[in-house]
Amino acid sequence: MSFTRPFWLLFCYSIRTLLGINTTSLYHFQHIEYLPGLAALPLAAGLYMLALYWKKRAVKKIGDEKLVSQLIRNYSPFHFLLKFLFLAVALAAIILGAANLRSPDAMENVSRKGVDVVIAIDVSKSMLAEDIKPNRLERARQLVYKLMDKLPDDRLGLVLFAGRAYMQMPLTTDHSAARMYVQQAGPDVVPTQGTVIAEALRTSNMAFNSKERKFKSIVLITDGEDHDPQAIPLAQQMAEDGVMINTIGIGSPEGSPIPDPVTNGFKRDEAGNTIISKLNEAELQQLAALTKGTYIRLNDIDEAVDAIMKQLGTIERTSPDDSAFRDYKNYFQWFLFLALVLLVAEFFFPERKWKTA
Repeated sequence: MSFTRPFWLLFCYSIRTLLGINTTSLYHFQHIEYLPGLAALPLAAGLYMLALYWKKRAVKKIGDEKLVSQLIRNYSPFHFLLKFLFLAVALAAIILGAANLRSPDAMENVSRKGVDVVIAIDVSKSMLAEDIKPNRLERARQLVYKLMDKLPDDRLGLVLFAGRAYMQMPLTTDHSAARMYVQQAGPDVVPTQGTVIAEALRTSNMAFNSKERKFKSIVLITDGEDHDPQAIPLAQQMAEDGVMINTIGIGSPEGSPIPDPVTNGFKRDEAGNTIISKLNEAELQQLAALTKGTYIRLNDIDEAVDAIMKQLGTIERTSPDDSAFRDYKNYFQWFLFLALVLLVAEFFFPERKWKTA
C-alpha cells in the first residue's frame, strides 16, 4: 500500500485536472480521492462472468444436461443478471455518495488580497531524524499549520518530495484540505528516496500562473541533505519569472542518525556504518538569496513563521474580486438512498422465474 499510495494520489489529482474539477465549479465532487474506487466495477463484472462460468461447469459435472435443465428449469439467468446489476449500481452509488457531489448555494463576494504560496515539504526518510524533537518531519508539520493560520487570504498549494516530487494539492483557498494532506505526509508517499530539490521547485512552479511575474512564493522545507546541482540554475530562472523561494532548514549541521522502523535501530550503509543525516545550509541559503527570499534554520516555530510572513510582506499582493462560495448543496444522500433501495431490492429479488398462473 505504501508504494502505490503516491500513484493513487497522482491519479486522483489527474482526475481533478482532466475533469476541470475545482471548488467553485457549479457541480463538483468534494472528495475526488474516492472516485478511483469506480475501478472496482470492471472487477465486479469479471466476477460475474466467473460465476456464470462456474455455474455452467457445475451443471456439466452433475450429470445429464437435459435432466439437470429440468431440475433447474425455474432458474432465471435474466434475474441473476438483474441481481448483479442491482449490486453493481449500488456499489457505484455508494462510491459517488462518499465523493459527495455538491453545488454552490449561498454566495458571498469576497475581496481577496494575497499571494500564491506553494509549500514544498521534504518527506524523505532523513526527515525522521530526531535531532529536532519529536523529529524533523513532525516539526515541519507544526510549522506549516501555524503558517496556514497566518495566510487566511492566500491560496496555498502543497508539494511533497524525496527522490521524486508530487503535486499533492493545487493552489486553493481550502486550507482545511491542505491540513489533511499535511497530516498524511510521510516517507511512504514518495517511494523513491533522496532529496531532489530541483524537481521539488519545478513541480511547485507548475502550480503558478506562468503569465504572472509576481504574487508567487515557494516555501521549501527540507534538511537539504543531498546536494542538487540543478537547483541553483533553476532558482535563477524562477527568480526571473518573479518567484520568491523561502527556505526552511530542518536539522543540525552536526547531524543525527535516521531511525529504521524495520530493525528498530538506525539506518546503516553497505559497510554497516550508521548513516548520519546532516543539514545542508549552504545550498538553502543560496536558493533564498537568488530569489529575494530568506533562509531560516528551524529552531523556534513562531520566530520562523514571523520571518516568513515578513518576507512575504515584501511581495506585491493581488486584489481580485472573487466570488467565493461558502455554502453548498450536497447530494450524497440521494446516491446513498439509491444504493439502499437497490440493496434491498437485490435481497428480495429471486433468481427463480416469476410464477405464472
